[in-house]
Amino acid sequence: MTSATRTAPPDPRTAAQAQATRRPRRERQGPAYVFLTPWMLGVGLLTLLPMAVSLYLSFTDYDLFNAPRWVGLRNYVEMFTEDPRYWRSVGTTLLFVVVAVPLKLVLALGVALLLKGMRRARGFYRSAFYAPSLLGASMSIALVWRALYNDGGTVDGVLESVGIHTGGWVGDPDLAVFVVALLTVWQFGAPMVIFLAGLQQIPTDLYEAAALDGASRWRQFVSVTVPMLSPVLFFNLVLETIQSFQVFTPAYAISGGKGGPADSTNFYTLYLYERGFSDSHMGYASAMAWVLLLGIGAVTVVLFKTSRSWVFYQGEEA
Repeated sequence: MTSATRTAPPDPRTAAQAQATRRPRRERQGPAYVFLTPWMLGVGLLTLLPMAVSLYLSFTDYDLFNAPRWVGLRNYVEMFTEDPRYWRSVGTTLLFVVVAVPLKLVLALGVALLLKGMRRARGFYRSAFYAPSLLGASMSIALVWRALYNDGGTVDGVLESVGIHTGGWVGDPDLAVFVVALLTVWQFGAPMVIFLAGLQQIPTDLYEAAALDGASRWRQFVSVTVPMLSPVLFFNLVLETIQSFQVFTPAYAISGGKGGPADSTNFYTLYLYERGFSDSHMGYASAMAWVLLLGIGAVTVVLFKTSRSWVFYQGEEA
């Protein structure tokens, strides 16, 4: 065999360089896991472990004082077939979501459009409209809201001055749920800011081209603004829907923690709280919590599935 046909031995320097380049990557993974440890401990101890315990308790009879007793699917069967208040709470929550979410998004988008067209004091008005969202779902704000809409409150007095006698929204079973909805709609600052950021990203060339084609303001809004803003609209829709299913503090404050009158403000989370902590049926409350989780997950999946037909992302092919 000639020297020309011999296979050259591997260069030890090349192998050493390759090993040197691989070693720092493995060495960098160690500190990464160290920094991730607090987060992983938090997720494990504060989220995953409580969820696992809650799932177990949903199959037990647990009253917070005695050891849990395994009952299988009895909590779920009672929930779906033997508890009419449960289904009333589901209906009340769905009504709240259907009313509050669209109104909040429409109001937030409308104010964002107004702020986009402003030239002076935009920062002031943006801060003023966002301020109610900073208050959050606090008990103090909910109590003030209850006083406004109660019998003899400010809203009742204004309506009576124009000949409309309601006797207070809080005490009316047909209007009490709308008091909670209006409080949620009033705090539209967060989606408004997101809408405003999305509106500022829409190229002005599109509006100029639509105007040259003779499109009116409404046609520009429908054909340019809505399609270009659809990803932001979808994001706000999903976020607000999930939050609306979990409403608790406003309903608790406005109803006095009883879900009244006539269970008109007995939202799902409020009824869950009542069964778990007032009635000491923690197993039943755990089952309700898991049904709520699955329900929110199902609604979110439906929103994602249906978004393919109306959400437009820049850069994707038509």
